[in-house]
Amino acid sequence: MDKGGSPDKAEANPILPVTSPNAASTVEFEGSNPPKFSIINRSGTGTSGKRVALLANHFKANINVPDAVFYQYNVTILQDNKKVEGKGISRKIIDRLYRTYHSELANRSFAYDGEGILYTGGQLPQNRFEFTVVLEESFVGRGSGDGESPGSPIKRSRQSFQSKTFSVEISYAASIPLKSIALVLRGAAAEHDSFDPLRVLAVVLRQEAANRGCLLVRQSFFLYDSANTVDVGGGVTGIRGFHSSFRTTQGGLSLNMDMSTTMILTPGPVINFLLANQNVKEPRYIDWAKAKKMLKNMRVKTSHRNMEFKIIGLSEKPCNQQYFQMKPRNSNGVGDGQTIEITVSEYFSQHLGIELESSLYLPCLDVGKSKRPIYLPMELCSLVPLQRYKKALSALQRASLVEKSRQKPPERMRILSDAVKNCRYNEDPVLVDCGISIAKHMTKVEGRVLETPKYVTNLQLKVGNNNECIPQNGRWNFNQKTFIRPIKVDRWVIVNFSARCDTSRLSRDLIDCGRTKGMQIECPVALIEEDPQQRREGPVARVEKMFELIRMKLSRPPKFILCALPERKISDIYGPWKKKCLTEFGIVTQCISPLKINDQYLTNVLLKINSKLGGINSLLAIEHASCIPKITDTPTMILGMDVSHGSPGRSDMPSISAVVGSRCWPLISQYRASVRTQSPKLEIIDALYKPLANGEDDGIMRELLLDFYESSKGRKPTQIIVFRDGVSETQFNQVLDIELQQIVKAYNHLGETSVPKFTVIVAQKNHHTKLFQANASENVSPGTVVDTEIVHPRNYDFYMCSHAGSIGTSRPAHYHVLIDENGFSVDELQNLIHSLSYVYQRSTSAISIVAPIYYAHLAARQMGQFVKFEDLSETSSGGPIPELPRLHEEVESSMFFC
Repeated sequence: MDKGGSPDKAEANPILPVTSPNAASTVEFEGSNPPKFSIINRSGTGTSGKRVALLANHFKANINVPDAVFYQYNVTILQDNKKVEGKGISRKIIDRLYRTYHSELANRSFAYDGEGILYTGGQLPQNRFEFTVVLEESFVGRGSGDGESPGSPIKRSRQSFQSKTFSVEISYAASIPLKSIALVLRGAAAEHDSFDPLRVLAVVLRQEAANRGCLLVRQSFFLYDSANTVDVGGGVTGIRGFHSSFRTTQGGLSLNMDMSTTMILTPGPVINFLLANQNVKEPRYIDWAKAKKMLKNMRVKTSHRNMEFKIIGLSEKPCNQQYFQMKPRNSNGVGDGQTIEITVSEYFSQHLGIELESSLYLPCLDVGKSKRPIYLPMELCSLVPLQRYKKALSALQRASLVEKSRQKPPERMRILSDAVKNCRYNEDPVLVDCGISIAKHMTKVEGRVLETPKYVTNLQLKVGNNNECIPQNGRWNFNQKTFIRPIKVDRWVIVNFSARCDTSRLSRDLIDCGRTKGMQIECPVALIEEDPQQRREGPVARVEKMFELIRMKLSRPPKFILCALPERKISDIYGPWKKKCLTEFGIVTQCISPLKINDQYLTNVLLKINSKLGGINSLLAIEHASCIPKITDTPTMILGMDVSHGSPGRSDMPSISAVVGSRCWPLISQYRASVRTQSPKLEIIDALYKPLANGEDDGIMRELLLDFYESSKGRKPTQIIVFRDGVSETQFNQVLDIELQQIVKAYNHLGETSVPKFTVIVAQKNHHTKLFQANASENVSPGTVVDTEIVHPRNYDFYMCSHAGSIGTSRPAHYHVLIDENGFSVDELQNLIHSLSYVYQRSTSAISIVAPIYYAHLAARQMGQFVKFEDLSETSSGGPIPELPRLHEEVESSMFFC
């Protein structure tokens, strides 16, 4: 396919109009009525599968006073006629206001959001109040020029308290009846009608946590306790806390309580943090340029004054060489007007009696202002607890966090039940005023376990030689079995960037293992080792040198390259290598970095190789027999859509949208990917339909639709099933109004006047609902579905745990069916989703979410490695979004992402 959309190529394809090259561009919605899509309601529940009693981490919330009303008031805090900013100080002011003027407020309790709004459970005596609030805070004076000069360390003032006066205005804004929640639960009101009271309840939960000194992160809260922390290395600590939110469900209002984890800076001495962060043993090895960047805006507490400061930078010289000017005073505090220069270390020694030791030859922390630095020795400073770490974790840190944070279901159930009791929500005065009480036990729900391949023929996995592979508890293997469509591998090479990998043995073992799986793998035409001298070069240079060696040894390009990387996880070489192979040369490649080579490892590698080269490892029996309900009879295209965003702390990095589309209908296990960049943090995909100035379409859907047509023997999809990942409930209408409309436009642009029927399903993994077996120590069985009690009161959604969780507590996928024009029954749709969890070609187990979404995620992540966006400045300066290089035509239809 010509990615540029050339007219000659277009005319040759029957799916396109045959009148003129650009005639298709006139097929738009202008002058016609575009289809309108609306989110559907639930039509029923499923019945298939074995029924099972479960518990969910939802705690029923009883509304004992249904006619209760929340009252909203606007809050304005001023100091010297300037608005006070900052949630911390604002909460202190409002807390002092309540303690001072509670009688004027009729002793009404309230929930304050830390900014400009507070809510009460009953109306205040007046609609408008003006109060004066005085805060007395311990502080250390910085002087006003009498003895303190730029660069001087902090000096103690004789005054130990300073009064700060604030004016606070509280004015009535609105009343929010609690009964709107009940109306939504009964289906008598729209979802948005319950937003305001739910927002009030969220503020109540946050205030309760804030009053206990917790770190608040959206709807989660964290209280520092060494028992709740996990050291993941690099000066970073994972801290376990709790997520709490009220949700409207079929069973009524419920409190969803779950465990949550966020990353914080490891509290303690600043020097210890830097040593851990840079993985060095002694301060002399610290990279101070890197340290300066890392420490900026961190908060520290001094041991000699017990004060907190924010770091703005480092001194240019160490403590024993960093001078500043000061005006000495005698014992009576009187100076003679003389100014002297003194080093930071001399000041602490002579004036404070502190002899610096470990930080004597280290830079000072600058905690002043840009033009008025204030220097503090590092050894006297410690990082304040509960400071969030917002940068991306390394692969090793992520692995460490997962390893140390796992909890078996019984343990998690106990911790969550205890958390609800310890939070004492039933004693919260605002909730008491409104008559809301929280149950102390988890909600009982009825689930169903869909039949696995062990029990029904339709879900059996077919492998080579017409054998059947029956999964046990969501898992299977290829012992004594072959791939259903193995690919012959010839004219291939092994390239080795690793000093520890024995490529000769690797090739022999791979060939032998391939033989047992039905793959005929010829001997590699070359084993190419990297010159050890090149290992000091940058990753791009190393890749270029390797391709020079390939050209020298081979007269023509190989069909496949096995690449041994020097490091596990994501090596610096990975991105440049993949880009070179897939975009410039069109060569399928598989990267490995083996620590231990055995049959299981080699089988996993062969699963990926066979899929990438066009083979098929296994098929569901319903695929093999072409008997998939509602799909086999009608040409059906399945889409998986995902958007990945830049790492935390890099808001300027482009987002990457990826869509995979099924091919070779009626199969549901073969896919092709199309990937684009888009604006940073943009979740809605904007390149599904992309008209150009010449009238052509360069969007994602054009590629996938043409590939479906070519791979499905000239059939056009009349049904499209869309699986969308990563969008929240507030974005569901955008999926229909923007993304689905783009798909329709792309379809019409290819000359089709009719519109296919759509089924659109959003899959969410980042939610906080967990399912438990009541009296069991293990996770719920693979195939467990819940579509009652804890689901939406009106919309069509359900939870499915399709995978077998062997460690930790399983998280089910939350599926939302937005529209279903194809008329799937509940059982048909749930069984299709269950089936799509078994067709993931690079695994021998059912996965937690449908394969098309997983593939889209892999495609976005892999192509995101092609370009080092960190080195680009266009996005941060408002320039055009850099585009990803397009795949070479030899590999564009392959499952390169597998």
